[in-house]
Amino acid sequence: MRDDSGGRRLRAFRSLAGNRALLRVLAAYLLFILTEYAVWIAMLVFAYNRGGTAVAGFVAVAQLVPAAIVAPVVAAVADRRSPVVLLAGGYLAQTAGMAGTAVAIAAGAPLAAYAAAVFASTAVTTTRPAQSALIPSVAATPDQLTAANVVAGWLEAAAVAAAGLLAGVLISVAGVASVFAVCAGFGLVAVLLVTRLRVAGLRVAGLAAAETAPAAGTASAEGEPGAGPAAGGIGDGLRLAVRQPRLRLMMALVTADSVVVGALDLLVVILAITVLHRSSGWAGYLQFAFGVGALLAATMSVALVGRRLGGPILAAALAFSGALAVVAFGLGLPGTMALLVVAGAGHCLLEVATRTLLQRSVPPELIGRVFGVLEGFTMAGLAIGALLVPGLMHLGGSRLAIGGVAAVLPLAAVAGGRAVFRLDVGTAVPVVQIALLRSLPLFAELPAPAIEGLAAALRPVELSAGDVLIRQGEPGDAYFAIAAGELDATQGGQWLGRYGRGEGVGEIALLHAVPRTATVIAHTAATVYRLDRDLFLTAVLGHAPTRRQADQIATVRLATGPAAPHYEAQEQGS
Repeated sequence: MRDDSGGRRLRAFRSLAGNRALLRVLAAYLLFILTEYAVWIAMLVFAYNRGGTAVAGFVAVAQLVPAAIVAPVVAAVADRRSPVVLLAGGYLAQTAGMAGTAVAIAAGAPLAAYAAAVFASTAVTTTRPAQSALIPSVAATPDQLTAANVVAGWLEAAAVAAAGLLAGVLISVAGVASVFAVCAGFGLVAVLLVTRLRVAGLRVAGLAAAETAPAAGTASAEGEPGAGPAAGGIGDGLRLAVRQPRLRLMMALVTADSVVVGALDLLVVILAITVLHRSSGWAGYLQFAFGVGALLAATMSVALVGRRLGGPILAAALAFSGALAVVAFGLGLPGTMALLVVAGAGHCLLEVATRTLLQRSVPPELIGRVFGVLEGFTMAGLAIGALLVPGLMHLGGSRLAIGGVAAVLPLAAVAGGRAVFRLDVGTAVPVVQIALLRSLPLFAELPAPAIEGLAAALRPVELSAGDVLIRQGEPGDAYFAIAAGELDATQGGQWLGRYGRGEGVGEIALLHAVPRTATVIAHTAATVYRLDRDLFLTAVLGHAPTRRQADQIATVRLATGPAAPHYEAQEQGS
């Protein structure tokens, strides 16, 4: 049956409502973005009021340089340990830093306030790498993965706009310290949302590759060898990015975008106080206009699900830069607000499209480290942008500063040459399918290249409640990994058990060349991935550790007798 792309996208977004783990991750991310932007605006206002552009730029760099150094290091935890640990720990550290900044400002201790702000901004670097490694493992399908990224873009856009309003109102009503105090409370809620998440498979992905395939590279989306096992550390992510032209270019564009954003954070303060002659609170309101544009563009980003992303990336970069270039001509408060809306829209589309394309292209066992390298580049870009503004202001005032910042993204695109037009050429790595296979004990010890090959061969099967997936007595021709929903197993009319994500069905008939020993029916709407018999047997029987694991599972299940629910269903963790 022909499936239209619009219906596929709609189902992808609807499916998010049933994925509680994804919803908790996204809710925490909303609070993270709200606090990240609000406290950043508040700190720049605090520093600018104490010493002008030079002091504000210095404080911005002081926060960003340690973050740029730490980001690639802490991101390796997302591959070697559960990314939940990194995510929750990062949120907790940010909360402590924001609370400390609030206390220091209220006590009249600016140096202590700057130090606490540096600590908080360094902890920020843990969030995006951990989330980039976590979301593919809790998403059920590739379209749900892209949908989750689009929703994250929506939430980020909404939070950026809300952060501007929050900072503007709190600064005007209760002072800068109140922004940090309120945001510390939000950070504590984010900690509680993610602390109890349990995600299997990500840690074992890296370790299994290291233990079972020490000499094997991982095929990249462009056919080049990957960086190998997780034991290579964060250097693996950096080597992969340097080796592949497409990844280099995407990282360069993201870094250039960060330079512009880092400069814009300071420019909105200058625009509000010096150019538009408004109060400090207007820095937040200008940031609100930028966020409104991002929020509007996030709605448009629905179209990114299932589509090529090279064109949207280029269009977004041009919109972002063009709007800022026009701001330099001084169109007054209404014109400036309108142009910042356009700039926010371009930035949002650029970030969502570029990060989604990176997520599609990076070998799964290196996602955390590659995004850690990217986070380091992002923080370095923000620092460069913060330094760029005082220098350009000194040379030619606000007009040169704005125009120079607007030229950064076009220059990065020109430097990329013809490769800019081939950003999404190549086969995407099936990140969601790999994460799902890694969560199954049967495949946990397969080396990364074998897992990637199996993941590429998986075919999705959508089931409605009551659909029969496997019928007792029929020949076994496939194995099924459950990505979403619940399935019931019965034998001779007797209910055996209920199975869900992270479990598989159908292996006994394949391993022992017998007819299906149970019937499996969808209890709810479900998504499963089909792996054909020959590929399943080649993978399992051709790898000694996996064969031993399969023999152990089969021996236990066959010994339990016909009444047990183990003949056609793989229990998670067995």
